[in-house]
Amino acid sequence: MNDSPQDTTETVFSVRELWKVFGPKARRVPADPELRTLDAAELRERTGCTAAVRDVSFDVRKGEVFVVMGLSGSGKSTLVRCLTRLIEPTAGTLTIDGEDVLSMDTGRLRELRRHRAAMVFQHFGLLPHRTVLDNIAYGLEIQGVGRRERRERAAGFVTKVGLEGLEDRRPSQLSGGQQQRVGLARALAVDPEVLLFDEPFSALDPLIRRDMQEEVVRLHREEGRTMVFITHDLSEALKLGDRIALMRDGRIVQLGTPEEIVGAPADDYVRDFVRDVPREQVLTVRSAMRPARADESESGPALAPGATVHEAIDAVARTGEHVRVVDGGRCLGVVDHAGLLGVVAGVEAAPAVTRKAVA
Repeated sequence: MNDSPQDTTETVFSVRELWKVFGPKARRVPADPELRTLDAAELRERTGCTAAVRDVSFDVRKGEVFVVMGLSGSGKSTLVRCLTRLIEPTAGTLTIDGEDVLSMDTGRLRELRRHRAAMVFQHFGLLPHRTVLDNIAYGLEIQGVGRRERRERAAGFVTKVGLEGLEDRRPSQLSGGQQQRVGLARALAVDPEVLLFDEPFSALDPLIRRDMQEEVVRLHREEGRTMVFITHDLSEALKLGDRIALMRDGRIVQLGTPEEIVGAPADDYVRDFVRDVPREQVLTVRSAMRPARADESESGPALAPGATVHEAIDAVARTGEHVRVVDGGRCLGVVDHAGLLGVVAGVEAAPAVTRKAVA
């Protein structure tokens, strides 16, 4: 599944027809048209191979949070490790800022992992004998930064991730959430172009997990750093992702915004995946609005096009009036009771007219 060819946003990672096959003579699988089409069980029986990533294509745009979501065994963690060749892809093309990652030598790969794309794992990997400050500074030490400078820089990230006063503690003296903040600060300290998160919050208690999600949202809002986030949790994906790639059996079955995933599922698998999602919390007023009549464009509460249907429901219930969808002082349309009911029930109000009005 490819991104739209009309998209001109600057690309960081570009992935095309990427495969990762485990097993004997793995390279023959993507090269053989017949083997490429076999399902997992048939491929294993015929070749002894497992295709963890199958013919995957996508771009990660500069400054976005790109979420790869899927159930256990879908290939999402293998995919993110392929981006920096922690796992070697079997076939396909992979670039970062236009540079061929698959042709990088050992030194260039080391530079990629240390400076350009930092990983944040589920298991924090903190050094138990080092303090919080020295754990955060560890990546800078590996880069060869002097002790005084790296400690000064690390101290700044202590504050950024909310660990003030804990600089001299050891990891064993921290909660799980605090340890994950140290891991996040350590990744940020090396100032990478991209942060790669591999299910970093899976082991955390729900309340701590929510706090860490809010921390990622805040950091992204403040820094605009490009992030690739791996998760099996749909609510986490919808909360964090600018775009989501939903994987199944090594393939991307749908790639789109949270609104596109929930509002227009690509197939029955995706439809079942998002069935219990409160649509009004994800879909925007674009999906519920209709053209405004002449007497409607100047009255009633106003919302931006990116406001959620939930916000519109609240405004309509509070005022008893329709809601105007306004962008740059121009009324794009209105949302009324009928439109809101249609969206919540799963039927878009005048979708063709709506899309044209927003375009």
